[in-house]
Amino acid sequence: MALIYQCLVFACLAVVPLVTASGIQVNRLHWRITAINGFSWANCDAETLPGKIKTLTILPDPLLIPGEITVTTILNTSVPLTAPVKIVVTAEKEIMGEWLKIPCMENVGSCTYDDFCDLLDQLIQPGQSCPEPLHTYGLPCHCPFQEGSYYLPVSMFEVPSLSIPSWFSKGNYRVKVVVSHEGQEIGCGKITFSLAGSYL
Repeated sequence: MALIYQCLVFACLAVVPLVTASGIQVNRLHWRITAINGFSWANCDAETLPGKIKTLTILPDPLLIPGEITVTTILNTSVPLTAPVKIVVTAEKEIMGEWLKIPCMENVGSCTYDDFCDLLDQLIQPGQSCPEPLHTYGLPCHCPFQEGSYYLPVSMFEVPSLSIPSWFSKGNYRVKVVVSHEGQEIGCGKITFSLAGSYL
């Protein structure tokens, strides 16, 4: 379903703060992402939950930034999703062979979003057309999400040059996203990826 896909892409592209064994390092220098490598995904529930990622392909690998990204996906849900939809993101960074949890900082990292439907309404005003390519393929961008299959054919996007604070660091990351409604877990997906970059 479109909601899980949006969460996974958000978690990947939002990137995460650098966490070391001694705590968080915040640096005033800026850092430019040059590539996202080794993107992989999986359902983390043995595919027993009603919301599932059936396919998700993001190319090329590595994704060079700036550059063009190609995405195709099929997402299924056997139950409708109505507000409030809760999303719990757990983000981790590999440090010296250990996976350390990244805290939630300015709504990025290991954060809980109590109503993702409300966030969507803030990003795209209700009544406004969904952005491309969702509009072309009739995919929703607001709750409720009806039960069924959501298919995004091969679609191309331009990723601009990204200059960000240096606490968005190069390295290996993994992100787990759990979607629930009124205490019932609907879907669970996990992604892994690596970031490469340079200081400006």
